[in-house]
Amino acid sequence: MRAALIQMTSGDRPDANIAMACGMVREAASGGAQFVLTPEVTNCVSSSRAHQAQVLCHEEDDAMLSALRQEAVNGRISLLIGSLGLKTHDPDGRFANRSFLIAPDGSIVARYDKIHMFDVQITETESFRESEGYRPGDRAVLAETPFGKVGLSICYDLRFPHLFRALAHGGAEILTVPAAFSPVTGAAHWETLLRARAIENGCYVLAPAQCGLHPATEGRPRRTHGHSLAIAPWGEVLADGGTSPGITYVEIDRQEVARARARVPSITHDRPFAPPT
Repeated sequence: MRAALIQMTSGDRPDANIAMACGMVREAASGGAQFVLTPEVTNCVSSSRAHQAQVLCHEEDDAMLSALRQEAVNGRISLLIGSLGLKTHDPDGRFANRSFLIAPDGSIVARYDKIHMFDVQITETESFRESEGYRPGDRAVLAETPFGKVGLSICYDLRFPHLFRALAHGGAEILTVPAAFSPVTGAAHWETLLRARAIENGCYVLAPAQCGLHPATEGRPRRTHGHSLAIAPWGEVLADGGTSPGITYVEIDRQEVARARARVPSITHDRPFAPPT
């Protein structure tokens, strides 16, 4: 099965991002991909909560979601929309950071809301408080596809290995990690963590990423790490998207999952234990 990781530099105008995302998905389908993946916040990268409140929509009204579902139909592909920033009906008005798995008929196979919020102080001048604008999800999500069982995650979830272990125990063969990773943490941790999640669980890891300096009409422009990565179940880096927008293709063979788990069957060796005192 051929997969395609789409690396984008989304701005803070969803209408402009729709044209870019749809064009790249169309190109990936034309390139023979059966499974196409876009990065986190495909529809809008913005540091301004006020701007997000103006341009984001509820799921049922989101033009990016509608357009990409149609691209899945047109290309006869499975499509992971890495995530969309969406309005919710929550009383506190926070948004959802939601990933969608779309079937070739355009139906929504699975939805996943990012569980772990990126609330960090990376440097003296770079800090993030994702939970101020987004509310966390509370449910791990697995989905059946013709090419294997897929476990969904988003970006900062990568640092919480118990989530991926639960997905692997649920039968996941492919783990998706769409991201908009900080350049600082990306350079230090991105590849190492992705390879660790693949090795620990004997799974493919597919991680489409945002890259570069993101156009901003309001608020502080963001910069992201890029380097969309595909990792094999044995831990090898199969493909690296570099630091520019583009499409990275990779071949997936689910038999490699079985082979890796047969060589080191650690997924069957988990044991309960008492916590430290």
